[in-house]
Amino acid sequence: MAELLVYSEKIATARELVAGGRQIAAALGLGVSAAALGPGAGAAASELAAAGADTVYVSEDAALEGWPADTVAAALVQIAVPAGAAIVLVGSTRRGKETAPRLAQRLGAGCVTDVNALSVEGDDVVAARYAFGGATVAREKVTTPVKVFAVMPKTFSAEGATSGAGRVETPTLTLESKVRVLDRRAREGDQVNLDAAPRIVGVGRGFIAREDLALGEQLAGALDAVVGCTKSLADFEWLGEDRIIGLSGAKTAPDLYIGVGVSGQIQHTVGVAGAKLIAAVNKDKEAPIFGMADYGLVGDLYEVVPALVERLKSV
Repeated sequence: MAELLVYSEKIATARELVAGGRQIAAALGLGVSAAALGPGAGAAASELAAAGADTVYVSEDAALEGWPADTVAAALVQIAVPAGAAIVLVGSTRRGKETAPRLAQRLGAGCVTDVNALSVEGDDVVAARYAFGGATVAREKVTTPVKVFAVMPKTFSAEGATSGAGRVETPTLTLESKVRVLDRRAREGDQVNLDAAPRIVGVGRGFIAREDLALGEQLAGALDAVVGCTKSLADFEWLGEDRIIGLSGAKTAPDLYIGVGVSGQIQHTVGVAGAKLIAAVNKDKEAPIFGMADYGLVGDLYEVVPALVERLKSV
C-alpha cells in the first residue's frame, strides 16, 4: 500500500501532522507512517503511534544531529522511496521550510510550502496558503505522482487522535552532510515557544516607546502568558524575532490571545486566527482587530492595561 509519510523535527508538530494526515490518507486509501530522525528519536516513536502512525521509521544516525537540511532530506528520500510514499507532509518550521524543497527536488516531486489547510477533492489534495501578504488565500494542487507539502504548525490538532499500529522500523541509511559545523554559540536574548503557549499577550505599534512594553509584560505576568508582537516591533529591535506572530513568524492557537495596541493587519492576525478567545485593547474604535475579537475594549492602553493588571491581581 502506498503511504502518506510525515516528518518534523518538532515532535508536537509531527503529532499534529500525523493526526491530520490520517484523515487525508483515509480518503485516498493510503497508509500512514512517520519518520523520527536524530539522536534520541526512538523515544518519539510511541508519541507518533499514539497520534495515528501505523509505521514509525526511526534513525538515530549521528549525521542527523542538529537536523542539517541536506542530510534530513537524504534520509527522508531513503525512507520515502522504499515505503512508496505518495504524499509527504513536512512541518513548515524554520528547518522544515528548508528541508521540504530539498526533499521534493530529490523525489522529483512538486512542493507547496507554508500550507495552512489541506483537503481532498476527488483524487486531488488541495493545499491552501496565504498569498499577497495575507490578503487572500491561494488554493493549489500538485500534479506530480509524489507530492510534498510543508504544513504550518497548528494547522491540525492531535487531540482525540486515533492510535495507529505503531510498528517501529530502523532502516539502514547512507548519510553524509556537505555542511561542516565550525562553531556553535548560544543565541543571545530570551527565547519563547509561541506555538505551544496557552495564553499570549500581543503587543503592537500602539506602544510609543520600547520601555513602555513593560506594561505588556506586566499584563502577561498577571495572566501567566507570554508576550508576542507584530513584525514592526521586531524590525525596531524592541523585541526578538522569536516573538513575531503572523506571516513572518509563528502561527499560534492559544486558549487566549489579547492584542494590546495591535491594529489588526492581516499579516499579524493570520497568526492568531486559531485562538479560542480573542480580546483587544485599542484606542481606535475602527481598528480591524475588533472585527475578529470576541471582546474589545476601546481605550488608551496606558490607562487600560494598568487597570487590568490591578484587577487581575485582586482575583
